Amino acid sequence: MSQHIHARFRLDRGDFSLDIDLILPGRGITALFGPSGSGKTTCLRAMAGLERAPGGLFTIDGEVWQDEQRGVFVPTHRRALGYVFQEASLFPHLSVRRNMEFGQKRVAAADQYFDLASVADLLGIASLLERMPASLSGGERQRVAIARALLAAPRLLLMDEPLAALDLRRKQEILPYLERLHDELAIPILYVSHQPDEVARLADHLVLLEGGRALASGPLPELLARLDLPTAFTEGAGAVIDATVGQHDARYHLMRLDFSGGAIFVPQREIAIGKRLRLQVHARDVSLALAAHEDSSILNRVAATVVDMADAAHPAHVLVRLDAGGTALLARITRRSRDQLGLVPGKRVWAQIKAVALLA
Repeated sequence: MSQHIHARFRLDRGDFSLDIDLILPGRGITALFGPSGSGKTTCLRAMAGLERAPGGLFTIDGEVWQDEQRGVFVPTHRRALGYVFQEASLFPHLSVRRNMEFGQKRVAAADQYFDLASVADLLGIASLLERMPASLSGGERQRVAIARALLAAPRLLLMDEPLAALDLRRKQEILPYLERLHDELAIPILYVSHQPDEVARLADHLVLLEGGRALASGPLPELLARLDLPTAFTEGAGAVIDATVGQHDARYHLMRLDFSGGAIFVPQREIAIGKRLRLQVHARDVSLALAAHEDSSILNRVAATVVDMADAAHPAHVLVRLDAGGTALLARITRRSRDQLGLVPGKRVWAQIKAVALLA
């Protein structure tokens, strides 16, 4: 049986209640996404055992941390988890090294799967070990907090909006290290955020929360392209594409990125051929045509099939879900264009992609 997390909680807090039953992947980053007050942090706290849900159930890879029907409730200090909050909350009187060593004290030496040096290297803080927290930037403090959590040898890492207290520059500083965690750690990460760009860049699996309920749960690319979810009706609606660097075009300073639906060209960067990247294509940046127009300045054109359509937020527009060789795309076009093109599910079209954001 594949590894997974099962979380079933119901908590009543006056005018708010959390009521979820989720099966989540046992590896990779799962994002709990939704507006303020949707239950993201409450859900995370229930997983950590900081909130006890009557009748709750929480298991990770078959290990039971809570099963109220069987009288099982493992207290937080006995759960093999790491918890990273919005604020780093380092011990101000301890150096970076000693803050990290504090995490190790929770675990017997035989159970530790990280050593201090490897974690410091993973998070780019090896040069900071003798510094005091007061001398660190916000991004550096948060990386130390993550390192301390990892040195406790967690089976699960919980991150509650770890970038919320950082300005844009510090966020850009720490995001590559979060991507390294994704690529190099075998443990699952539950990541709370209400920022679509963070979720699109980091997550493999998405749980969409609203009013304490899970509206949907599934692979990120699949959920972002669904037309029946609120994410489709925001200004940032669009699709995420996993691609691989296929070629560098020195003449035009472009880079070809290959994916299941074809190829996309973006401005060249120093990224090795074969490197996997993630792209974001907004629905507003996709137009549709019935033929591949060579007499256009739009360089990126991929063959696709219309899967479904739905009304958009503005009555002049419709959203079109497309299948491009197994990759989902969204296009936002006018209702008039839909009728002129005669779009119906199953119709073959060309998706003309005007802009691509390179996420990772």
